[in-house]
Amino acid sequence: MEKDICRKCIASGDIKPKAELLRFVLVNGNAVVPDFNKKLEGKGIYVSNSKKLLELAVNKHLFAKVTKGKAHVDEALVPMVETLLKKKCFDMLNLARKAGQFVSGFEKVKEAVAKNKAAFLMEALDAGEDGHQKILTVADGLEVLALFYVEELDKALDKVNTVHSVLLKGDMAKAVYRELKRYEQFLNA
Repeated sequence: MEKDICRKCIASGDIKPKAELLRFVLVNGNAVVPDFNKKLEGKGIYVSNSKKLLELAVNKHLFAKVTKGKAHVDEALVPMVETLLKKKCFDMLNLARKAGQFVSGFEKVKEAVAKNKAAFLMEALDAGEDGHQKILTVADGLEVLALFYVEELDKALDKVNTVHSVLLKGDMAKAVYRELKRYEQFLNA
């Protein structure tokens, strides 16, 4: 197994594995852009996967500080990063749907859990309280993630009324889970 390579967060000063950090690079001489796929050339600048710490790095001009004044940060960097992380989640969920590993609808979710096929459940942020209680009863100890609204899920997945869903056990569920948790951490850390 490859040893985790660590980098320092410019906002907190913490040294963390690269997988726990957001990578940015300078392009066209000075523009700070996200490079989450690690495909752009240039020296990486790292910030912990946290909206608060990214806002701190932008507001305190820390990108400019670590690049000796070269970096220019667009005021839309923080919402851009949030949008990119959310899009990655939707792309992964859509991939799982196309692969038959994403199931939606309360009865189908209930069936997947009963047959021990569920890796984890998802619930829309705007699910009703009665539905929320029902899904918790069905969950049977499985984690229930609530990160998106019904309208967002419907649009992203080309479905209607995506309130309750489940990812079926397997490698796809693990990959989707990683992206969902990354987005959740960004919002809440």
